[in-house]
Amino acid sequence: MHSKRRLTEQRLDRVLNQRIRPAVHARTVPVEIAIWSVPGEPVPVADGLAAPYEPVTLGHRWGPPWSTSWFRISGRVPQEWAGLRVEAVIDLGFNVTGAGFSAEGLVYRADGSVVKALNPRNAYIPVADPAVGGEDFTYYVEAAANPNLVDDHIPSRTGDQPSWMTGAGSESAPLYQLLRLDLAVFDAQVWELAQDLDVLGELMRELPEADPRRWQLLHTIERALDEVDLQDIAGSATAAREVLRPAFAAPAAASAHRMSAVGHAHIDTAWLWPLRETIRKVARTLSNVTHLMDEHPGFLFAMSQAQQLAWLKEHRPEVYARVQEKAEKGQFLPVGSLWVEPDTNITGGEALVRQLIHGKRFYLDEFGVETEEMWLPDTFGYNAAMPQLMKLAGIRWFLTQKISWNTTNKFPHHTFWWEGIDGTRIFSHFPPVDTYNAEITGAELAHAVGNFQDKEAANSSLLPFGYGDGGGGPTREMLARAERLVDLEGSARVVIESPADFFERAHAEYPDAPVWQGELYLEFHRGTLTSQLRTKQGNRRGEHLLREAELWSATATLRTGFAYPYQALDRLWKTVLLHQFHDILPGSSIAWVHREAEQTYAAVAAELCAITDAAQRALAGEGDLPVVFNAAPFARDGVPALGATLRTRPPGRPVAPVPCGDGFALDNGLVRVRVDAQGLVTSAYDIADEREALAPGAAANLLQLHQDFPNEYDAWDIDAFYRNTVHNLLDADSVRAQEGGVRIVRTFGDSRIEQLISLSEGSRRLDIDTEIDWHEKEKILKASFPLDVRADHSSAEIPFGHVRRPTHTNTSWDAAKFEICAHRFLHLGERGWGAAVVNDSTYGHEVTRDVRADGGTTTTVRLSLLRAPRFPDPDADQGHHRLRYGFVIGADIADAVREGYAFNQPERSLLGSAEVEPLVSADNESVVIEVVKLADDRSGDIVVRLYEAYGGRTRTVLTAGFPLASAVETDLLERELDPRGSTDAVQADGRRVHLALRPFQILTLRLRPRKSD
Repeated sequence: MHSKRRLTEQRLDRVLNQRIRPAVHARTVPVEIAIWSVPGEPVPVADGLAAPYEPVTLGHRWGPPWSTSWFRISGRVPQEWAGLRVEAVIDLGFNVTGAGFSAEGLVYRADGSVVKALNPRNAYIPVADPAVGGEDFTYYVEAAANPNLVDDHIPSRTGDQPSWMTGAGSESAPLYQLLRLDLAVFDAQVWELAQDLDVLGELMRELPEADPRRWQLLHTIERALDEVDLQDIAGSATAAREVLRPAFAAPAAASAHRMSAVGHAHIDTAWLWPLRETIRKVARTLSNVTHLMDEHPGFLFAMSQAQQLAWLKEHRPEVYARVQEKAEKGQFLPVGSLWVEPDTNITGGEALVRQLIHGKRFYLDEFGVETEEMWLPDTFGYNAAMPQLMKLAGIRWFLTQKISWNTTNKFPHHTFWWEGIDGTRIFSHFPPVDTYNAEITGAELAHAVGNFQDKEAANSSLLPFGYGDGGGGPTREMLARAERLVDLEGSARVVIESPADFFERAHAEYPDAPVWQGELYLEFHRGTLTSQLRTKQGNRRGEHLLREAELWSATATLRTGFAYPYQALDRLWKTVLLHQFHDILPGSSIAWVHREAEQTYAAVAAELCAITDAAQRALAGEGDLPVVFNAAPFARDGVPALGATLRTRPPGRPVAPVPCGDGFALDNGLVRVRVDAQGLVTSAYDIADEREALAPGAAANLLQLHQDFPNEYDAWDIDAFYRNTVHNLLDADSVRAQEGGVRIVRTFGDSRIEQLISLSEGSRRLDIDTEIDWHEKEKILKASFPLDVRADHSSAEIPFGHVRRPTHTNTSWDAAKFEICAHRFLHLGERGWGAAVVNDSTYGHEVTRDVRADGGTTTTVRLSLLRAPRFPDPDADQGHHRLRYGFVIGADIADAVREGYAFNQPERSLLGSAEVEPLVSADNESVVIEVVKLADDRSGDIVVRLYEAYGGRTRTVLTAGFPLASAVETDLLERELDPRGSTDAVQADGRRVHLALRPFQILTLRLRPRKSD
């Protein structure tokens, strides 16, 4: 029996691939081909149509990397083909294994209107259906010679890479060769036979050996193949299909798993291609999708990332009009609720809010759709504030697939409730098919059914299908499979439907699904917390500058009549949000992407600084006194939070270092720090508590270099074995005292590090300002702080709060978190005493714990400062960097929160004459005012977003610096939650608003100023 099965499977494969599929387009005639190679960047369609074309023939080589070539295809339909469906079949030299990672084309008619795209798995152009016979035709193909960097990444392992891999130019030889271009009859019966055999053959292979259905299908397929005349496929296709028909008539079992198939095309907004190519990938994919919808009215397609649709509207309005038409018919489904699919580890809290605001508003304005799901299939882990953010944006459902990539622990559920740090729960689903680019194959369905973790209580899952990243999305072959699998014995039931329909059903089926509390940590891609430092610094700075620009603009508008820059802030926010995409901000794109990002961030910073400067000058007035502005949510150095003052005394200055042994000491009466002759911090003493922060015999700010060569995914991964070897950078070229601190210079390899260690008057924070000229390869640089603290957990800042993680490795889940994310601070403490590290641009951290011979515990914090991966950017992080981090000695969680903000939100000073009263203030430091801005609807209302930061239930009084007409709680989109004007958590009283918050609660308030009589 087994031998017979293998022989039949082999026979099926050969007949299907070598005879039946080629016979779909067996009747062909040649066409005329001409080409125009664009001399630079892509050109407008009109230029492509009017260009001077040169005749070419099959075999023509075209397309240096990243270039564009236009093909003109023309011919005449033979008279004898009247009444038949006629297509042009094109092979641009596709890499057929890499849909989305190969040449791509967009087809135009002679009038410039779009037809559809060409991809490795979607290589036809509809010419006539039915043909009249004798009609002439002309089409134009805008073909992109995008290199296949997925397969071409091998040079990154061995050394040099071709220059075009950096996006530096297109000087290389052509990548592609024109292999086929025919006018052909599309034989529908042969094509249907191919789909029949494909579905039944795959089902047969996946059924268990003991299942009679497997052997029945084997016999049926044998009989059908016997009916196929290899010399007359078209003439025998109908008879062969008749043999197969009874097999499709047998219905699925009543208990069969139900799979909701959702058309999808995951398009990375940038990755192994630049942003400009993504704009074209979107146009190609959606031209395919809308074309497919014309022929298949039941086909539904879900698309996330509002930014991509905004690009389509701007650059391809005719395709966008088709999308809106299909949306009105219910076939095109905007999903995801976000501007892009961002990284959610590194992206700041308010930026995630704006991702939701701009994403949801775009869908509301353009499609009239209130999206209710967060669709993030490919992001590299999910922070524990997200359930609350989702709920505050009106989101009910969450979907991802990425956690299936875990390398240590299999996530225990596919359908579950996800609970955030504040207690909010969101109904969530991980498709058990373990891919967001499914093809609806028998193997995929069988895997999903067997893999589904919740089958004892649930029987539904979601199946996202379609080629992504420019692969064209779903195909007519996928839809044919879905049609045959609606109700087929031996298979899961496949039903094309919307994500909303799936989630409603899944929720009703499994309302008491299990709960997963806390972050969804991806046990993979940990290196993305550190790769491409300049990109991460641009984002961090951009987030804080946007906060300042909104705060001071709102304050100046209310106080002085300053013109609030609505349009500029909207545009700048969207620019920053775009670059938070999960292959830009994490540092996992090609050099081209990061080079452009660095330039964009510089322009964003310059414009935001100009906005802030203009607002502050309006507030400060004329004069020659120093007016100091404090955008941080905590008062400092005599300056109120969110306000400005005339500074009458100088701020805390760095203390002067004094000789101490063979090194230096820094002492401000609160803490005393010693730096030895090697430039290492050998003591950090808390004078008030009479306690040494560092472990006995250990040194802090020890820079350590590790070999960093993960098993795969260079820019993405850090593998635990990197710890096996370490080189401590102990030797210093110089250690000297100067005004402001101790300066240390170290050189190693081809690199140089210069650090200034300083301690200011009245501060418990030791600052370390670091400049690095970095020229290492496949290395990671860390800064170590070994603490004399027994802490079984660390507290790391995440958006709108902090998360506690174990410092031990009791379980495999704990051990897998050997590299963790922290935003502005990471805190460790035992009862009554603790310490924190703060930073201005570092996200990767690790915490380890060791018991010493004296019985004490050393808990070591290490910051990951720089990496040097070779792929996809062979020069990642090379060159000059400046970064800062600080060590807060004797800190509780409140100190960590406050110092984290202070470190990232510096004071600004200019000459003037006026102090600035804050627009709002809170009387409880556990309540952090994150945002003060004008309402987006231009009503003049003040929007304030705040949160409880310490992790406890609290009350506070928010005082407005202006008379209040009303105060209401809103959702994230600034829509009132309670039409009565107050909720149990918000009670207004004159200028005061009384608030009650649960731990880590986020609250958005809309304050309406009272108009003067």
